[in-house]
Amino acid sequence: MAWSRPRKTSSWRFEGAGIEPRAGAWADRRRDSVPVAPVHIRHGLSVNRTPHTALDVRRPRHIAIIMDGNGRWAKARFRPRSIGHHAGARAVSTCIDTCLAEGIEALTLFAFSSENWQRPSEEVGALMQLLLRTLDREVGELHRRGVRLRFIGERSAFAPEIAYRMTQGELLTADNRIMTLNVAMGYGGRWDITQAARSLARAVQEGRLKPEDIDESSFARGLSLGEMPEPDLCIRTGGDHRISNFL
Repeated sequence: MAWSRPRKTSSWRFEGAGIEPRAGAWADRRRDSVPVAPVHIRHGLSVNRTPHTALDVRRPRHIAIIMDGNGRWAKARFRPRSIGHHAGARAVSTCIDTCLAEGIEALTLFAFSSENWQRPSEEVGALMQLLLRTLDREVGELHRRGVRLRFIGERSAFAPEIAYRMTQGELLTADNRIMTLNVAMGYGGRWDITQAARSLARAVQEGRLKPEDIDESSFARGLSLGEMPEPDLCIRTGGDHRISNFL
């Protein structure tokens, strides 16, 4: 069976706070790659498959997004970086709406890396103020819509007021089951591995776990997203093809 190329097919790349189509993506496919039926992305996560497509396009259970490129998006428009961060926050609301409409179980947003503390203090301060305003505005609405909110990362690095708001948001939404929203703040993959290893070491030290019982499953359960299904889809909005210490 040969796959025919549909007319006017576009793939999608995510550019900071906006989403723009890029034509001709199918021409980039290597000749010896496995033939994959074209999927037309119309809006959100909905798909419209061509009649000859026999491929089973499954809805992802868990989507992870590396929120990147907001500053470059603003710079390209000759605006301050803070404008890009505010636009990114609005894009998050749209993303949450789409995931809820499509029945996605879990959404993880890499919002603030542990490495982002090295940014200029003015930018970090503006990001923290944006976080506080977003929590004030959105937590109640997330709760009303049945979203469970979780923060993953080194919380002790944040100001007490911010850490308190994070905890309060988690407590308010703890029993919600429509969707889980994980927000990675002060997070890094190396940090996650380290804290999981420390947790296992404490369990061994306290006699709750034998060293020979440590395996991949027990280690995975100690990671920040140990209770979540593994991400089916990872998106980096800035266009770079790297994960930058994520998960």
